[in-house]
Amino acid sequence: MKTSEKIISLLKVEGELTAKVLASELKLTTMGVRQHLQVLEESGDISFEDKKAARGRPTRYWALTSKSNSRFSDRHEELTVQLIDSVKSVFGDSGLEQLISHREQASLDLYQTKLADKEGLEDKLNALAQLRTEEGYMANVVKGSLDNKICDDSVYWLLENHCPICAAASSCLNFCRSELNLFQTILADVATVSREEHIIEGARRCAYKVTVKV
Repeated sequence: MKTSEKIISLLKVEGELTAKVLASELKLTTMGVRQHLQVLEESGDISFEDKKAARGRPTRYWALTSKSNSRFSDRHEELTVQLIDSVKSVFGDSGLEQLISHREQASLDLYQTKLADKEGLEDKLNALAQLRTEEGYMANVVKGSLDNKICDDSVYWLLENHCPICAAASSCLNFCRSELNLFQTILADVATVSREEHIIEGARRCAYKVTVKV
């Protein structure tokens, strides 16, 4: 993977970062990273914001722009939206709901099979994140506090940093409702699940709060 691609991937997963942090992650010099950042800025894939620091000069943070989405899988979004519109036209809203329910059940069957031998919530979540990553969601798991959300060790976060079906979800929010239902069903015996951040609503990722049942 090229350095520019690694930078894009880090910004996708971690959110806005400074050149210094990127250099540390990539084991490069700050000057070397800045050269790559300049190229990516010129191509329109990233932009920066200078934020006031506690002391001294403002700190420059780099983040992805909407143009960078073209670097990630989109599952043929134009065709997907056309197919959804066709289903609505031919079979009505009930037909589309049946399609979504069928997709949800198929995913449920697959996930339950893959997670059948996993013991404990953490193992289940890590396996689920791996499955979702294989499907293009760039998923990972965080335990406890997340960013400015202060939580104890009874809370986990399932983070999806990319949505390969974003076009479909934007066209029909029931896809997002279905995925939340899917996670809630899979983990019903051990945890409660709520969506706290949502790409469709403008967040940079979907964040699912997973709380251990007492």
